[in-house]
Amino acid sequence: MTAPAGMPEPEAAGQVADAVRGNWVDHAAPAWSRPWLRLSRADRPVGTWLLLIPCWWGLALAAAADAPRWSDLWIAAACTAGAFLMRGAGCTWNDITDRRIDAAVARTRSRPIPSGQVTARGAAVWMLAQALAAALILLTFNGFAIALGIAALVPVAVYPFAKRFTWWPQVFLGLAFNWGALLGWAAHAGSLSWPPLLLYVAGIAWTLFYDTIYAHQDKEDDALIGVKSTARLFGADTPRWLALFLGLAAALMALAVLIALPPRGEPLPLVLALAAAGALGGHLCWQMRRLDIDDPALCLRLFRSNRDAGLITTLFLAAAALV
Repeated sequence: MTAPAGMPEPEAAGQVADAVRGNWVDHAAPAWSRPWLRLSRADRPVGTWLLLIPCWWGLALAAAADAPRWSDLWIAAACTAGAFLMRGAGCTWNDITDRRIDAAVARTRSRPIPSGQVTARGAAVWMLAQALAAALILLTFNGFAIALGIAALVPVAVYPFAKRFTWWPQVFLGLAFNWGALLGWAAHAGSLSWPPLLLYVAGIAWTLFYDTIYAHQDKEDDALIGVKSTARLFGADTPRWLALFLGLAAALMALAVLIALPPRGEPLPLVLALAAAGALGGHLCWQMRRLDIDDPALCLRLFRSNRDAGLITTLFLAAAALV
């Protein structure tokens, strides 16, 4: 099998075309486990980071607005494990529902279900196992956060179908992937308020930015099979839309900070937290300067670089909580 243009050539039996070269799943995991780990996309870890980072944002901003507690260490660790498990469960659900579409797209036909490594029934069992493990972790949080975590299943369930009925499936991905901003805040504070809601919408704008770039990899295949995306919708106007999403993400994060932190009356945490919004905006500007929507390999690299954008932002928010 030959990988699509811009994708690494498979190096191991069953390797997915857009897996990270040299990833641990294809080269270190036991052979029997590889199809299941590929189904969870453990060989493509950026999605786990993009699900986890908003959790850390919400937790760090809540701690900065209130005060950090020792229990926040457990919340951060639980969110990490939960993000890995729920990303795996969500990707498994996505691959079950998209198995026929994936078989028709060059970049995705090597995934475990369309390539025959895993059956749809086996994938369903694997999805439930991951979701149950994540539920056990969720039960260690307060009651409000538990209810919020259960509610997150709605956007996760709907997302795979969005590209069939709307040109904006990236909005549904943003709703699902940034739920952690609400959950991280609620796990610390036991309630919600305007700052986590604004942070959540900022994360959705960020997702619209990075997933539009990601979707440009598949726009030709998507057009042939009738799959909708913001990449197809925007076309040559993509840079203009990305600039809008960039501005919204940075501005809404800054507004969340301004509402959350002034009650403490301390300037340094506020400056550091506002620097987080600036760092996010700056990294997204860097991505836009490099972007070529007709270069699939570059689109994939820029999409993956959003892990760094999110982590830099997290560092500033964490510093604001700790000073």
